[in-house]
Amino acid sequence: MTSIVTVAENASGFEIFPTDIEIFKRQLDSLNDIAFDAIKIGLLPSIEIADLTLRFIQQHQDISVILDPVLVFKENKDEEMSLMTAKMLEFLPYVTVITPNLREAEMLAGLTITTVSDMKAAATVLSALGSRHMVIKGGSRLDKHFARDLYADGVVSREFVKPIVARNNNGAGCTFASAVASNLAHGASVLTAVKQSKEFVYQAILNSNDYGVFQLLP
Repeated sequence: MTSIVTVAENASGFEIFPTDIEIFKRQLDSLNDIAFDAIKIGLLPSIEIADLTLRFIQQHQDISVILDPVLVFKENKDEEMSLMTAKMLEFLPYVTVITPNLREAEMLAGLTITTVSDMKAAATVLSALGSRHMVIKGGSRLDKHFARDLYADGVVSREFVKPIVARNNNGAGCTFASAVASNLAHGASVLTAVKQSKEFVYQAILNSNDYGVFQLLP
């Protein structure tokens, strides 16, 4: 666990508390004798925690590593985002898949993205920087009716498109990256893992219940 997050009662914001660095070191050390098939990396709240995480995955290059580079949230200052963006670039050669949203892809690639062509250009840059596989998540910024994600591996690219469902979509990006990790751990190819994960998240949102509403089963 890299941090503890608290949400305000009125859900107007949240606070991020990084895990004490010594505790985080002990958490990583506790994994030395545990066999696992995939690693999913999400929010890394400090450079110190990011450094330790990078060293850890450098020692586990025999398994799939999925990086969801959580760079953009309002609590983050511009200077902190710049430092963390530079650190995330160091991860690229050591991760199997990176799953940035549009804003994160813009920061990592140093480009403005407003079209699918721009997404492909960003993917080319990230590939040159060492990324093996990536999924740039378009969300609703490119098209208010369809969520367009771009998969690329430096050779081929493929779009995955689903209708936007305006409900219960908080955490969709994190869930998607976790699903990719789970599919890879079960032996799926990266492209298949991405396809299955996109469908899984879409179905989860589509079939979700409204927050705070309980259904009585017969």
